[in-house]
Amino acid sequence: MNAALPHLLLVATLWLGLGWAADARAQELPTFEVIAREGRLFPERLEVPAGSRIKLVVRNQGKGPIEFENLDMRVEKVLAPGASSFVVLPKLKPGEYEFIDEFHLETGKMRVIAK
Repeated sequence: MNAALPHLLLVATLWLGLGWAADARAQELPTFEVIAREGRLFPERLEVPAGSRIKLVVRNQGKGPIEFENLDMRVEKVLAPGASSFVVLPKLKPGEYEFIDEFHLETGKMRVIAK
């Protein structure tokens, strides 16, 4: 039993250290909220910092499901009514990126502008 103690302490130290590091990285991300309601995405235009990863928290406040996506970035989330989730975008070059709600192609669009 005494031989296992150093191993357990090493595992606990690594686990705690990695947990704090992951938590610190998640807190550092600029976070923006996207609301899906009545077949639309709000805001329709979102300015974000270029050159840094960002987190989009997507909340479906509509009565039906949504499919929030950007195929170029390989980002996709399907949310039931009342559900929320998030996506982390890679570092964006300055420019504009379109996101859609595939279930509402005519109206469910938003543009992310990286500056």
